[in-house]
Amino acid sequence: MLLSASDNEVLTAAEALGEDLDVAQSEVTADEFESLLIECNEAINDGIGLEYGEVCGAGSDCC
Repeated sequence: MLLSASDNEVLTAAEALGEDLDVAQSEVTADEFESLLIECNEAINDGIGLEYGEVCGAGSDCC
């Protein structure tokens, strides 16, 4: 499947966020990291209008 330029930009941004979160996880406490993840999820939700848990399937164990 070929991705559009905007799809590639989204994937690039997601990869960068993942890398940043990986670094942050090693530098903060578990509670601080959990707060950071919540903030990221809220920002993503606001940006794209999708709730991660709804996309993944509420009640499933994939999240």
